[in-house]
Formats: sequence, structure tokens, C-alpha cells
Amino acid sequence: MVDDNELRKLRDAAIPAPGESAKARAFEAALRAYDQENISAVTQGSVGGLRLTERAQKLWSEIMQKKLIATPALAGLVALPIAGYATFHMLREQPPAFGDKEKITETLADKPATLKPATAEPKQAPTELAKDKKADADVESRDASDALAPPASPPQPQTTAAGGVAQQDGRTRDVTPNEAPATVNEPESATLRAYKPAPAPTGEFAVDGTTSAPSRVARMPAAESKLMAPQPTAPADQIAPQEENRNRIEDFKTNPVHAALQDPVSTFSIDVDTASYSFVRRSLKEGSVPQADTVRVEEMINYFPYDWKGPDSASTPFNSTVSVMPTPWNEHTKLMHVAIKGFDIKPTEQPKANLVFLIDVSGSMDEPDKLPLLKSAFRLLVSKLKADDTISIVTYAGEAGTVLMPTKAAEKDKILNAIDNLTPGGSTAGEAGIKEAYKLAQQSFVKDGVNRVMLATDGDFNVGQSDDDDLKRLIEQERKSGVFLSVFGFGHDNLNDQMMQTIAQNGNGTAAYIDTLAEAEKVLVEDASSTLFPIAKDVKIQVEFNPDKVSEYRLIGYETRALNREDFNNDRVDAGDIGSGHSVTAIYEITPKGSGGEQIDPLRYGQATVNNGGVANADEYAFVKIRYKLPNEDVSKLITTPVTSANEVASFDQASTDQRFSVAVAAFGQKLRDEDATAKFGYDKIMEIATAARGADPFGYRSEFLSLVRLASALGGNR
Repeated sequence: MVDDNELRKLRDAAIPAPGESAKARAFEAALRAYDQENISAVTQGSVGGLRLTERAQKLWSEIMQKKLIATPALAGLVALPIAGYATFHMLREQPPAFGDKEKITETLADKPATLKPATAEPKQAPTELAKDKKADADVESRDASDALAPPASPPQPQTTAAGGVAQQDGRTRDVTPNEAPATVNEPESATLRAYKPAPAPTGEFAVDGTTSAPSRVARMPAAESKLMAPQPTAPADQIAPQEENRNRIEDFKTNPVHAALQDPVSTFSIDVDTASYSFVRRSLKEGSVPQADTVRVEEMINYFPYDWKGPDSASTPFNSTVSVMPTPWNEHTKLMHVAIKGFDIKPTEQPKANLVFLIDVSGSMDEPDKLPLLKSAFRLLVSKLKADDTISIVTYAGEAGTVLMPTKAAEKDKILNAIDNLTPGGSTAGEAGIKEAYKLAQQSFVKDGVNRVMLATDGDFNVGQSDDDDLKRLIEQERKSGVFLSVFGFGHDNLNDQMMQTIAQNGNGTAAYIDTLAEAEKVLVEDASSTLFPIAKDVKIQVEFNPDKVSEYRLIGYETRALNREDFNNDRVDAGDIGSGHSVTAIYEITPKGSGGEQIDPLRYGQATVNNGGVANADEYAFVKIRYKLPNEDVSKLITTPVTSANEVASFDQASTDQRFSVAVAAFGQKLRDEDATAKFGYDKIMEIATAARGADPFGYRSEFLSLVRLASALGGNR
């Protein structure tokens, strides 16, 4: 120990005077230390030290970083007492009761998680972990707020999954895997769908394959248990797998090449539908090459308006123009172009319209591009009608019902209000809706007017007669009443195009696919006359080729509209209809005799010869016959046109603008179907023809077509 006396001596001792040599040494050492620390080796510029303001900013940044790091912990400390307090009050209000036959069900929070090897899930980057911690803190904060809020939602319907737990009357009961799950037939509202319980945990944190009932406190998906494994997110550069295609499309094979010597006659029904073009457009704009069977070439060609020569008077419903021109994709063949133009009824002369809107409001229509788009589309149509036209509305879901009895279009507000109040839900009783709509149309039948049922659906019929053949027979029976049919398809998932084509083709009807409001405007406003007012029905075309001039031929498109040869003169056989001002185009690729482009070998034994005895029609390429009925008549009439060298143009460039553009569309459709005829004809050639033949394009349809060709070229390559 140190003695106190020594300490006092040291305290009282005099301070020695500083020496001059010591002061010099100390000053020199201080200068050297200053130079080493503050003088930069760089001869120019300023020293990189922090200023006073920068030091303050750095200090504040460090404080905030520490605050953010502590946020999850603080949020957890706040949330846990609140959740415990809420749970305590809930248990006090409704204590758990267990009977003799009831067992306590172990929930996910009570049961320890069975962990899999660490290799089952890749590790997250530190930055991702930090983001997850912050997101978890936000979720916990929202969950705490939800726990304090009083329950305001209505009681949820009883639902369960196999091997899970169902809630009933505040109690829990076991559900064995063999027990049938409870189902709910009532349609879900948008609110209920938004608050569906979270799916059972899977993968690393799955617990015996069971699911627990959703907690009354954590009723939102955000309030999932912390034991649940976070859903793995795909890397940014990984392409998400495409959803299963549930559309129903009719399969068909491309028309084959026929030898004119053995099979000189071709017969088919006209087709003024445009659904295929809209479907193809949507597929390409969504970044995928359309399925081959969705491409019906004739519907793509007939989507566009053409300025074909029409009839001079209403006594002849339409006029036909036939031309022969070189084929741009095959130097050995020619194209026989058949163009039909319907008489255009003036608006002042349009007959009264009795329209029944048959609207699908089933659960499958609860998509933005289905019922909401449908309602907007029909609002456009209502604004186009005349005041004395009549509108009725029939809906169908689990059953059919009349929403609006026959009402004059002058009462526009009443009609629009009925449309706006449509809501989706339930199954699809399409058969009952069709019967009810035709019944209502017959009650308000307008003699010498337009009587039409306008069916809007995704085609998902699942109640009553849902088989295509049964529906076909139903429509065939109903069309005898003189009521026409229009079918409008909506949506791109679960679209039953095959059913819609079946009932449209057999019900004196047409079919269109509406994927955008712009397409609705085209079909229901710009083309309203041709959509609503028929000028001819059961229109059939039959072409007989002269084997002495044509060795082979094939019809481009119309595969689903083929008729037997004897059907042409049979007035009981249904065919397509033409509306006011409609343009219809059919194109044959023919192989002139001796051109060297034949694909079928000649007969080996006793090759037949054609000997016309010098008659005048020996130089004809073909003979075109068109049979039709007036809308209110049941006996057909006939129009004939011989095709000779007078119908021929010397070069493809000499053909009209509309003819060349329609050929470009035909080539594009064949290219999308990957047909042999256009295998060596690139998208660049199609673009070249269409660009040169764009002509007048007031609505931009042809410009849009050019963009689709570019998209197809980028997606499928310039094959």
C-alpha cells in the first residue's frame, strides 16, 4: 500500500520548471505527427475529410439504420400483447366446449413442424432476408389492427377440404379424409373472394397433409401463421409456366387438293362470322402464336370491309364478282377470287327490330373481359337502336329468368339500368335460357321486321342440355319460328367456341368474338346493319371446274362449312346468312392444265378425256352457282356466273387493292396454320403485299393487321 505521508509530500512538492530542450523536442514531435496524419501524398486537390455538415448527416444515417433494424423487434413486442389480449376476450366470450363425441383438434400452431433437409429450399440473399423481415413487421402490424377491430363480416358458409377441420357454431370437429367435403352453391361476392382463407402450408413446413380451420382473429390471408413457409418467388429472368388451355375449339383438317377430272364440284355454305380473327389477334397480342384450329381463314378474310360491287336494287339481295389472277406464293397456279356484296339497306328504310338479349350471368362470367365487357358492349348497341325498336333481356345462371320484359328503345334509362344491375353467380343453364329467349321473341314478334335473339356467353353450358348435338337440335327446332340468332363470345379462358359455332351455324345466325370494347363498337355499332338486318339466308355456293382448263383446285378456308354436292339443291339444308352490306369472299387456288404445278398423278389406266364437241363453254375455267332464300321465304333462288378468260387479270399487281389485300390475309391465315402451300412464303412477303394494298383505312383495321403480321413474324420466325 502507498503511505499517506508520501502522497502529501508529492502534493506539496514544487513543480519543476520546463526545460528549453524538452519543449523543443515536444514541439518537433507534434509537427511530425501532424504532417503524417493530415498532409496528403497527392500534390493537387483538397484533403478528403468530412465537413461538419457531412459528419452530422453520417451520424443521423447511422441512427436511422439502427432504428430500421430494430423495427421488426419493436413491432413484434407491440403485436404479441395485443394479440394475446384479443384472444383472451374471445375465449371469455365463447369458451371452447367439448362433448363426449368431440375431440380436440390439433392445429398447425400447436403441432411441431417437421423439417426437411436444408437442401430442399435455396438460401435467400441477405438483402432479401432484410426485405422479408420488414414485410413481416408490416404484416404483423396490420394483423394487430385487424385483431382489435370488431367482427363486421357476415358468418362464413361452412366449407372444408378432405382431411381438414370444419367450423360450425363456434366449435371444431374432425373431418376424416374419406368424408365428402361440404360445398357451397351460393355465388361468392367480390368481398368474400378477397378474404378467402389462405391455402394450407405445403413443402418444407407441411404438417401431415392436414389443413386447419381459419382463425377468427386472423381472418385475412395476410395474417398467416409464422410457421408457414413463405411462397417461393420465381427469379425475375425465369418465364412463368403458361396456364392450361381450357378453350374448346373444333378440330378440322385443311381442305385437300382435288383433281378436277375425278371431283370437279365443290360445295360449301358462306361464312360471315369474324370470331376467328379476333381470337387470333388476342393470342398474338398476348405473345403467343395461336392454335392452328383457332385460325379459320375465311373468317379472317371476311373480317375486313371490302368495296365489292353491290346490286343495283333491293330486288337482288347481293351481287357476285369473280376474278382470276396469278398466285403470289406459287408461280404454277392461279387464284379464282369470288366476291359477294350484299345490298346495303338505308337507315331510313331499316325495318323495326325485336331484339332479345340472352345474357349469361353464371359464375364463369365473373371476369373483367366477360360480364363487365359484355355490359359495356350492349350499352353501345342500345344507343344505336331506333326509338320504336323493342328490347327484352333474359338471363341464365342456375336457371333462366326474365330481367326486362319487351321495352321500347325510347325508354333507354330503364334498359340501361337493367343491364347495369346484372351480376354473375351460379351454374350455367344455357338450354333453359335459349328456350325462354325464343319464347319471349315470339311473344313480341314483328311481322316483316327483324326478330333476333342475341346470345352473349363464354359458352360454358353445364346445366340441362349441354351436348353440342342436343343444342343443335334445339336451335334447329327454334329457328322454324322465324327468329334469327347472333352469338357473341367473351373471355379467353374456358371459351366454348365449338358450341357457339354449332348453334350459330344451325340457327340462321352469325358468331363474333368480342375481346375489347373497340371490337364491340365494330360489331355492334359500325357493323350494326349487317349484324342485325339479314337480306338473305341459307346462302350456298357451288363451283364446277372444267377439267379441260383446270387440272386441280383447292378451296382456301371454309373447312367447317363444307356441304355435300346434293345439299346445294336441298332447301331443307341450313346455310349461312348475309346481312345488309355484308362482304363475303371465297378464294380457290387452281392449277391450270399443263402448267406443271400438278400434285396428283394422272390415271394409269384408260385416262378419261373431255370432249365437249366444240360447245361454247369449253374455254371456261369454272361455273359458279349461288343459291339463297329471302329472309321471309322458304324457297331458294339461283344466281349463276361463268368464269372465262375475260375474268382474268394478267398480273397480280393489276388486281384491285381490295383483292390483293384479301389475298394477303388469306396467305397470313394459311401461314399461321402452317400449311404446305405457304411454307416457303415468308411473313415479309405477306407484309409487302398488305402494305401496298392497304388503301383507304378509315377505322385502322388494316393498319392493325400489319402489326399482327409483324408480331407473328417475331414470335414464329420468318419461316
